[in-house]
Amino acid sequence: MKKRATRFVGPLGSTILHLRADAATVAAVAGVDWSRGFRRVWLDPLRGVITLMSPSRLHEDLTGVFESIVAGAAKTLALAASGLRHTRLRPSEEPPGTGPEPDAAFYIGERARAYRAALDEGDAAADAFVERTGPDLVVEVEVTHADAGKVERYRDLGVREFWRVRGFRGRKEVETAFFSLGAGNEPEPLEVSVVLPGLTPVDVREAVEAVRRSDDPVERIRVVARIVRRRQQQDLLVREERAEYRVGPRASAQVAFPCARSLHDSARAAHASEEEPTLAVEEATSFVGPLGSTIHHLRVDAETVLELSGLDW
Repeated sequence: MKKRATRFVGPLGSTILHLRADAATVAAVAGVDWSRGFRRVWLDPLRGVITLMSPSRLHEDLTGVFESIVAGAAKTLALAASGLRHTRLRPSEEPPGTGPEPDAAFYIGERARAYRAALDEGDAAADAFVERTGPDLVVEVEVTHADAGKVERYRDLGVREFWRVRGFRGRKEVETAFFSLGAGNEPEPLEVSVVLPGLTPVDVREAVEAVRRSDDPVERIRVVARIVRRRQQQDLLVREERAEYRVGPRASAQVAFPCARSLHDSARAAHASEEEPTLAVEEATSFVGPLGSTIHHLRVDAETVLELSGLDW
């Protein structure tokens, strides 16, 4: 097969990527402001897809908000937590530079303690730990049709729980949904978080609004702590009320929750207004996400993806 991309180092040490593409592909990316760079890149050799994103200010702001929410909730629940923002997730057998980069990812509890122990050993030990151990929680604040298959990739990488967030320019409110990513299973909707026990999507939506109102990191932690403690008190009252209706000494109280929509159904409903382009091999499309981020989605052959995987994007 004819090589479709070449990479070399210039006389001043610059890394240069030279791609040959058909006229239609060149025209499709001609309007891209390449000078801005791409702070979010997903190279997927399994599907032959390259996705480049220039996150908007709102996108980055919302990502920071969720870092405060997870940190505050974990502290209140007496759980260790370590963030992995801007960390590419890939198994060791896949080419370097490939794999998804979540908006935010976290080790929580036992994995967080193990990760910190690896950090104490040095960078090599920490990198090896990340390669073999998926995060407990991944948060995506701007999900689009270009992310098709990404949740399943997170599941295969060992991620335990996924939070999908949908925000829009001009709107303060966000939509949130939790999903369990059990190995080998389809993503399952969750009414209550497993990795941050007791926390619900409703709590998170409230926390987003409260955290956004403060620039003080300490105050952000406090407002999240108040929401978590209130949820704990409400759950305790529910258990006590249901305990009054026990029939015998072995009966237990259970709280039943309505079943949420499946991930695929909710994703289709969420993006019903977004026209998904039909991409052929070696074509590209550019679009603006719901938070204003510029996203460039390219579908190419696996050889091209591998050629690009060694770049420092």
